[in-house]
Amino acid sequence: MNEKIATLADPLEPEQIEAYLRENPDFFEQHQDLLAEITLPHDSGSAVSLVERQVAILRERNIDMRHRLSKLLDNARDNDKLFDKSKRLVLSLIEGQDMGDIIDALHYSFDKDFNIHFTSVILFGNTEKIPSSQARIVSIAEAREHVGPLLKNSRAVCGTLGAKEMEFIFGEHANEIGSVATVPLIHGSVFGLLSIGNRDPQYYRSSMGTLFLSYIAEVLNRLLPKYLPR
Repeated sequence: MNEKIATLADPLEPEQIEAYLRENPDFFEQHQDLLAEITLPHDSGSAVSLVERQVAILRERNIDMRHRLSKLLDNARDNDKLFDKSKRLVLSLIEGQDMGDIIDALHYSFDKDFNIHFTSVILFGNTEKIPSSQARIVSIAEAREHVGPLLKNSRAVCGTLGAKEMEFIFGEHANEIGSVATVPLIHGSVFGLLSIGNRDPQYYRSSMGTLFLSYIAEVLNRLLPKYLPR
């Protein structure tokens, strides 16, 4: 058995390949994909024939299409994983029994499932009236003083922030963060700020899509206000 395996592993001689193909003239009909891999120059001297050039172009296009298909499949797999993670997070947020459960579920998922380096949830109001949680409570006046421009619209923004803004949002971790994505929490009026940070300065770029963060913010916009005093 071992001798047979060793024999099959030995490279074939050209004569053996020729003999096999003569005995099996329909081989390439059964394995047409191999034709795209074979280089067969046309006998036209130093000139390149039109047929040969056309075959080369088709082969290049075939390789390019394979790469594109592979990339599409990779993107599809990544999107499936992102959907599953997002679904688990949203279900955990919905199942939270109080504000502490919701904020804990958010931090846990961002940390464990999404590998987000730093997460900050800031809520605006009176610390004595808002239930205790991992969220930081500040007055709306203090928030406007430090991050006022970020609260003027409902859109998420990505990139870098000033030192004053970074320190307000991430506290003692501000110097560790290279780039951020942040979005206001709004229910009628702005009531908080959701922010995430990464050590890589290029990770969250100004041109980067913010669909995911905006989506999670929309969920929080519907869950958190009932725990905040009017």
